[in-house]
Amino acid sequence: MRKLFLTLCLFAITIATQAQNDVYDALLKTYVSSNGTIDYKGLRKNKAVLDIYLKYLDNTIPQKKWSSKKAKAFWINAYNAYTIKLIIDSYPLKKVTDIKRKGRNAWKIAFAKIGKKTYSLDYIEHKILRRWHDDPRIHVGINAASLSGPKFPNYAFTEKNIESKLELLMKDFINDPKKNKIGLTKVEVSKIFEWYQEDFTSNNTLVDYINKYSETKVNDSAAIEYLEYDWNLNEK
Repeated sequence: MRKLFLTLCLFAITIATQAQNDVYDALLKTYVSSNGTIDYKGLRKNKAVLDIYLKYLDNTIPQKKWSSKKAKAFWINAYNAYTIKLIIDSYPLKKVTDIKRKGRNAWKIAFAKIGKKTYSLDYIEHKILRRWHDDPRIHVGINAASLSGPKFPNYAFTEKNIESKLELLMKDFINDPKKNKIGLTKVEVSKIFEWYQEDFTSNNTLVDYINKYSETKVNDSAAIEYLEYDWNLNEK
């Protein structure tokens, strides 16, 4: 089955841009589970398929005329694809935080080639996605491949699905008791909400934002605590 998958994906290298996105989508559906764990060993064996998509990213120059939805989907896909590459190139690995190159951590290494330019994951996140899209849901779209983070999406984002998928990912993340513990008078939430608090509270309080997605509605006066973050790899 996987040999057939590889053959079909390699054939797609000659076809249209949408097909390149389909290659990445098929790769994720094959090696990422529905709960976001990843078969890194399997991915290493089929690095050639990931390379097809990375080559597409390298040859694609993002356009100013793109819609916000298209640009957001493109850059989130790029971030996640290069996160996978960084991990499988460093595998075996326990934590993404163990990756170091020339004194730089995983997020500060300039290695992601997009439109004939080279970026770090930090640059994509902070200078492109956070700066230009002003959307806190970005933090459940991009993925650091860690156990405490949101689940790694097992599909590619597109201009058509980006809004609905980000909504679903945020709802799943907030209501996952392994990631956030939501109560009426007390909430213990992911460090993500502390690290990027300004993104989640620019138009409302953090409780307001949580209540937008939480199945348990929180009192305005609820105490907020932040859970310890587990950086162990989200390995299948």
